[in-house]
Amino acid sequence: MDVLNSLMNFVVPPASLVMLAMAWPTLSFINACEWVYGLFSYENMEDKVVIITGASSGLGEQIAYEYAKRGAILVLVARRDTRLRGISENARQMGAKHVMIVAADVVKEDECRRFINETMTFYGRVDHLVNATSLGHTFYFEEANDTSVFPHLMDINFWGNVYPTYVALPYLRQTRGRIIVNASVENWFPLPRMSLYSAAKSALVNFYETLRLEVKEDVGITIATHGWIGTDVTRGKLMVDNGADMQWREEREVQSSSEAVDDFAKLIVAGACRGDPYVKHPSWYDAFLLYKAFAPKVLGWTFRLLLGADSSRKTSLVGVGRPLLESASPKKPSSPMTGSRLAYAPQQMKVE
Repeated sequence: MDVLNSLMNFVVPPASLVMLAMAWPTLSFINACEWVYGLFSYENMEDKVVIITGASSGLGEQIAYEYAKRGAILVLVARRDTRLRGISENARQMGAKHVMIVAADVVKEDECRRFINETMTFYGRVDHLVNATSLGHTFYFEEANDTSVFPHLMDINFWGNVYPTYVALPYLRQTRGRIIVNASVENWFPLPRMSLYSAAKSALVNFYETLRLEVKEDVGITIATHGWIGTDVTRGKLMVDNGADMQWREEREVQSSSEAVDDFAKLIVAGACRGDPYVKHPSWYDAFLLYKAFAPKVLGWTFRLLLGADSSRKTSLVGVGRPLLESASPKKPSSPMTGSRLAYAPQQMKVE
């Protein structure tokens, strides 16, 4: 067996690349045919019931508007119900037949069961479940001084998707509905300062890939992966309630356009209505999958070259609970936070 495995290690990778190159025109033709077929097989969302978690801002909000334009009935779920009221009114003006708002925490199974049951009681069905809740970070792993934030990130990015899916799945089977997942290219694309987020997204994608095989054709699953988009994370709104930052201050002050979020939301809803298994924005990231599978060292060397040109830190340590060092940060940001106020309070994080 050892000899056989050694032989296969030598033969299979180059043979697979040759086969892929030869099959690429055929695969492109098949994809084009599926795309054309999708243009004529759109699911009509009028009067369909769509549950959207994380609908209080960012991607979840824009997805709600896209479904509203299609005349869907919306159930908007988030912890900030005050924010949901304004979004629900916007959605009605855009064409939503009816909008229900529910304040709930998706990392708690009982609260997920509550908003699913309320939906079934009021509307009697669930057609699409959109899991848009997500929480990112941009700190170096070794610089976090409070490890209690680690399971919290996993709770939101993983269990915050699994629990609503678990409760809604029997009802989605009844309508042959669809689950839409907000993932990220970081589930396989290695980027520094996103280690925990990447791990959670990787677990999330693998969960839904397996679930897709279990539910077969009874429930559709659309996995949406994105690269850099201008969400609330990039606009400085990702903060804990006591003021401590989850990001570097310099990055939070960068003003990002919301056009990428709008475009991604349109792609997600259009893909879900076509029945696409994947929605990717932008899709060129997939080229690096070949390197990751067949030449991981090349990918690693490339990242070290691109990211290691200047190893000196350009950002402060705000948000990781560690003191600001003049040698590590070019400028100490003005902030009323001092001492322990810089430490994380994960139980108070705002979830989008």
